[in-house]
Amino acid sequence: MDELKTQTDPHPVTSLSVFFPCYNERESIREMTKKALSVAADICSDFEIILVDDGSTDGTAELADDLANEHPTVRVIHHLKNQGYGAALQSGFRAAVKDYVFYTDGDGQFDLGELPVLTPLIAHCDIVSGYRINRQDGMLRKLNAFCWNRLVCFLFGLKLRDIDCAFKLYKCDLFDTIEMRSTGALIDTEILARAIRKGYTIAQIGVHHYPRTAGQSTGANLMVILRAFRELFKLRKQIRQTGKK
Repeated sequence: MDELKTQTDPHPVTSLSVFFPCYNERESIREMTKKALSVAADICSDFEIILVDDGSTDGTAELADDLANEHPTVRVIHHLKNQGYGAALQSGFRAAVKDYVFYTDGDGQFDLGELPVLTPLIAHCDIVSGYRINRQDGMLRKLNAFCWNRLVCFLFGLKLRDIDCAFKLYKCDLFDTIEMRSTGALIDTEILARAIRKGYTIAQIGVHHYPRTAGQSTGANLMVILRAFRELFKLRKQIRQTGKK
């Protein structure tokens, strides 16, 4: 895994799927979609925007459908009930049909305008993983995230600065070989650990992080955290048993 900070080569992305999982993100989803359409069009002419509604109850689902009706390159995946962050990411990755797939969260804490910074790097690796510059969360959450990152990197032999950063670009065919089981917060760890195990390469680059201005985070929920720890050691056992199969 090489950390690449700058790159001058033209970006290789000729077709692109962009998606974001949404759970009660009505206040941010319209602006996110508008920005995604603009940024994707600047990168390539062949693109799609996928909105994954994970059982929202605040009108996100209806607004997402309206956006899809307004824009032919936008489509929506609905979960009838909330299934969890990992399940939403699984749906987005499996629905993507372009050569490359990018995801970020639907809460607006990342600037989609930074996506073109990632695209040149994908010519030299299989995954480009962002890490948050000046993370805009409280001290306790930042401490928890630091400890979690160190733990999962130790358990799986990874060298990643911010494994859960929701700003990643993948070669889409990678998901033809990567198994995804996690329906919760462990999903990023699972994908990257399985990818490294299979020999895929990762580049890292810093992206800016902004305060949440709408909606409510679920990442600090105690049940979410406990579920992630249960899944973590189960995943480690699975990967050690299966090796590179």
